[in-house]
Amino acid sequence: MKNLKQCYLGAIIFAMSAVVQAQVWPSKPLNLIVPFPPGGATDILGRVLSESLPSKLGQPAVVENKPGGSTVIGVMAALRAPADGYTVLVSASSSFVVLPALRSNLPYDVEKDIYPINLSVTTPLVVVTSADKPYMKLADLIAQAKAKPKSLRYTSYGPGTTPHLATEIFAGAAQIDVEPIPYKGSSDSILALMRGDADFGLETIAAAGAQIKAGKLRALAVTSPSRSRFLPEVPGLDELHLPAANFEVFYGVALSASVPKPIANKFAKAVSEAMNTPEVKERMSAQSLEISNKGPEAMAAFMKAEITRFKTLNKRLNIQLE
Repeated sequence: MKNLKQCYLGAIIFAMSAVVQAQVWPSKPLNLIVPFPPGGATDILGRVLSESLPSKLGQPAVVENKPGGSTVIGVMAALRAPADGYTVLVSASSSFVVLPALRSNLPYDVEKDIYPINLSVTTPLVVVTSADKPYMKLADLIAQAKAKPKSLRYTSYGPGTTPHLATEIFAGAAQIDVEPIPYKGSSDSILALMRGDADFGLETIAAAGAQIKAGKLRALAVTSPSRSRFLPEVPGLDELHLPAANFEVFYGVALSASVPKPIANKFAKAVSEAMNTPEVKERMSAQSLEISNKGPEAMAAFMKAEITRFKTLNKRLNIQLE
């Protein structure tokens, strides 16, 4: 009985301590780790939050780009930092659902190690090719790939990254065989596509939109069921009879699961308020990103459903990630 009382008292003291910590948190700048190079959609979200969170929390927020290892390097940097709420992970679906679904040797357990904070924005990808390439429609590209298997090359950021997986899902749905060319990130792959070094690529609308509007890249399809309001002239995959290729990316915010919940919940409230401001909505829309702004419980449920989806999908595609 004495031990039970001591445990109960200890739990009360711990809970009270966490509440006190939350009351004084934050008392120093926040570090927003983005496991991608500068310039992509994840980086854009991180920088928008770094500018909008200070007014909600009273402390600066600084973006730190840590690319590499299919985002694992940045994720682990965030998880290995002190669990005090000052190190934040800003990443994409690749970190939160794709790798957990397709890799068995991840150094983190997404359900045990990560506390979802906010599923902030979503976007389909867009299938693009150089304006100098002969493919005027997605059907032209598919026909060429079927006529000469493995002759077409697409841009990738390496095995397990979003462009690689999305393209392989598209290739499986279209029943074509294509070859990847690895690049460091969206900036390098966009340049390669404009030069014609690769035949096509699947990029975010945020990354490729400017070059599409400038006429340097040709958009063949968006990887959502229907057309995007940001590219209304480009067909969706249901329209092209390729529903199995649907692939929408999400970007969100998370903390280490070891961060005290009062701090995590206080931070989640601040992020949600920031995402709901007209300024952030306008800036996200300018980057062709749709506001989602789902909180911890909704993000966790969405992640669980997506992990199940990718595991089921991988039974058909048999993508091997190590």
